[in-house]
Amino acid sequence: MTAQTAAGPATLGRAGVPDLDDVAGHWVGLGEIAHLPSLRNQQGQAHVNHDLTSLSWLAAPPFTFGYHTGELQVDGVVPAAQRFLWKPWGVLREHRRPDGLLLTTDTRMALSRDLLLWRIEVTNESDEPRTVELAQDLFAMAAHSEVGYGWLYDGPWNHGMHHDFMALERIRATTGGGGRHYLLSPAPRRLRLGRPRVPGIQRDEDHGPMLLDDALPAHVSHDKEPEPRTGVAGAVRGLGVTGADGGAILRADGTIALTPDGETNLESFVLSPGLTIEFELRLDAAGQSGTVLTHGNHPDSLQIGVEDGRLWLGITGEREPTDTELAVGSWHHVRIQVAADEVVLRLAGAETARTRHWTESRRWMSRVEDGTVAFADSRSPARAAFAFAGPAGELRAEGAGRRATWTCRIEPGRSVVIGIACAYGTDAGTVAAQARAAAEDFEATTRAGRDGWRRLWAAMFTPGNPDFSGHLPTFTTEDAGLARTYYMGALQALYLRTTRIRPGEPVFLTGGPRLGPTTTYFWDHCEWSRLYALLEPAGLRSWLLRVLAGPYGDSFGVENLGGGPLGNAYSANDHALFRLVEHYVCVTGDLAFLDETPGGTTVLGHLERLGFGWRDRRAAATGGVLADFGDDPWQLLECVPTYTGVVASFNAAYVASTRSLAGLYRLLGRHEDAERAEAEAGRLAEALLDLYAGSGRWRILRPDGTDTIGHCLDFGLVASALHRELPDRTRREMADFVTGRLLVGGWMRALSPDDPIAAASDRPDHGAAGAFAAWPGVTAHGLALLGHRDRAVALLRDLPSAASGGLWGQAMEIVTGPDGRHRARVAERGTATRDNIAGAAGAEAVLSALFDINPAFGTGRIAGLPAALSVEGIGTLTHLGPVA
Repeated sequence: MTAQTAAGPATLGRAGVPDLDDVAGHWVGLGEIAHLPSLRNQQGQAHVNHDLTSLSWLAAPPFTFGYHTGELQVDGVVPAAQRFLWKPWGVLREHRRPDGLLLTTDTRMALSRDLLLWRIEVTNESDEPRTVELAQDLFAMAAHSEVGYGWLYDGPWNHGMHHDFMALERIRATTGGGGRHYLLSPAPRRLRLGRPRVPGIQRDEDHGPMLLDDALPAHVSHDKEPEPRTGVAGAVRGLGVTGADGGAILRADGTIALTPDGETNLESFVLSPGLTIEFELRLDAAGQSGTVLTHGNHPDSLQIGVEDGRLWLGITGEREPTDTELAVGSWHHVRIQVAADEVVLRLAGAETARTRHWTESRRWMSRVEDGTVAFADSRSPARAAFAFAGPAGELRAEGAGRRATWTCRIEPGRSVVIGIACAYGTDAGTVAAQARAAAEDFEATTRAGRDGWRRLWAAMFTPGNPDFSGHLPTFTTEDAGLARTYYMGALQALYLRTTRIRPGEPVFLTGGPRLGPTTTYFWDHCEWSRLYALLEPAGLRSWLLRVLAGPYGDSFGVENLGGGPLGNAYSANDHALFRLVEHYVCVTGDLAFLDETPGGTTVLGHLERLGFGWRDRRAAATGGVLADFGDDPWQLLECVPTYTGVVASFNAAYVASTRSLAGLYRLLGRHEDAERAEAEAGRLAEALLDLYAGSGRWRILRPDGTDTIGHCLDFGLVASALHRELPDRTRREMADFVTGRLLVGGWMRALSPDDPIAAASDRPDHGAAGAFAAWPGVTAHGLALLGHRDRAVALLRDLPSAASGGLWGQAMEIVTGPDGRHRARVAERGTATRDNIAGAAGAEAVLSALFDINPAFGTGRIAGLPAALSVEGIGTLTHLGPVA
């Protein structure tokens, strides 16, 4: 795929709103991408896998699916997808065999329906007739729950509901011929005896790093009772771990006492095939329930415990009970034998439990009824049904699911097409009827989804449309690159919209599909706040009232289904929420919003708390003027260990918000307060300018010393807040630093690769390996304000090349091709998400950087947007304002 083909029509944008097909993705080969495409339907999300048909991470609250939905075999082999085509309504996957068979599948989540659709087409491109056997595995491990939808949301496993990111990703890696093995984590983990840690805080030590390779913070919702964490009263002796070769890995001599609240930490090791763990266990009380041993602190950890005095074995979402009650006061010999695909528990030499492959689940049952395959969950009211369009296939049991098999003779140049529909819900009869109806009118059902997306796309840019409380301006331009960036950003917002989790209030999710099917981060939302206020002012108003009524100072976001807070505090919160309120009021003219009282405080009061947030953050040890953000890097950039204390970025944001408050006070006639705020902002700005270290870099102040850093966040927020008072030399050096050290491969790095901390900060969102979806838009905004609009245009024009055949993800990594040239792609490693709302920041920057649309209280105007706006060499915005 050439860059020219990937860029789409050179005429894009010349006629205004382009056709959605021209904005959405293009074919990409597997070698071109890392993060596979997603599916969304305005109420759910899912991931395609490496094969031709299966889906994982399917969540449409209150429904979630476990494991994956089943692979397609062709003549007994699972073909891997060789290339992908993403569209908002579905994903095409393709495999061309050397013998002339072309396999093409179309996988969809039907728009605003609890319905999945697969279209399988096999074309004979050879000169001879072919007989082909197609076998599609059918799994619908669906669950229904109204709770547990945090950033790390609960998914169904055989033993219950929990989030197990690493295990599910290992299962996904087996698709497309990747192999069977998924049971064992490759990471070294500490062996613990006694009470387990909180599942989800996946670190062996509380002070240990949260490495993206094998760890996640506990960003779970608080709307359900956590599983009890307790050990047992008893003792363990003779504990030993040996490898496949019989060599000792760990030995704990003597007797180790166990208590319900106690914990004993031992050494770390990898759980590898052939490994054996042996010990003797004594229970000191009858009928106990608790954990005896845990390898690591993860949801997929190997665990041994007791339930009512009977042993159980757990690993990777599975738990196998035993029937033998342990005699109290006696020593019992326990042996755990680890293999690549199973773990066996032996008691006194006799096998008492053995794990099974996920397809052999005992939680779900399937049966064939009137040509459909019906699934039932034994732990929730979730029900699902598969129905078929096209030739009838043979159905037979495959573990907990079924396998549908077709034997097809295909003449040269001809094709065979099979359609599969899967409906899900809580009533078995209803879902079976919905699946049959979709299958009977399969082509019309698939066409309806595509047409529905096109209708929503047109509505986004139509004043008075029935789907949004506002609309976006139409951008007409001769520059196809800028047009693509703007319209792809608009599509990013539409794609991450959901209409079910808050009835009557459209919600825009932060990311996914592997995380957060109901989650919004405050910081990510502020990166498209102008567009948000234009497109969905009523929804933004409602969302802000909910957020301001909650503990927004102690969390990074909100779980929109239950409404509760999520995660740890972010230093960005004051900046993000202030900007969202300011842009909402200044775009809509809704001054009455300031008198609303979420959480018992007026919105104006919240604005003052946010805008003057620096007052309570000052510390004598770091100068006593600028805000000191403390010593926890997880509250700032998460992956830059030195980015703590007094940093330039959010202090610059405080300068901007304090000045905006001065402007608001003037609008309200509070002139003395305005003068005071202006003076305070001036003192902050003066102290902030003293942090400049030269060459475009900024100093960090901490009580124990000083560092210098070259990060795009400092550039973006300082340029935005202080562009008018920065010396000419500083402005020039800042712009040259960005273009010389950060911009690369049609994208950028967040952190300069020659920064001293770069080696310890390789994350592709905030470190030196790449950049977060919002940072190019923020950087373009800053370049324009510093007087380098030409550089901003060049940056924005290139952004679509990084989208990996779809839209922008949370983390965009810089890679080097065989030709030695750098390019960017959506990162998959770690826990990065395929989609992120902050990718709309590119479109936001078209408005802010190129059309100077920067609504603020300080301008003295509310709702002052014209109906149309033109900039020479850029283009024209129409249907811009006013917003109703």
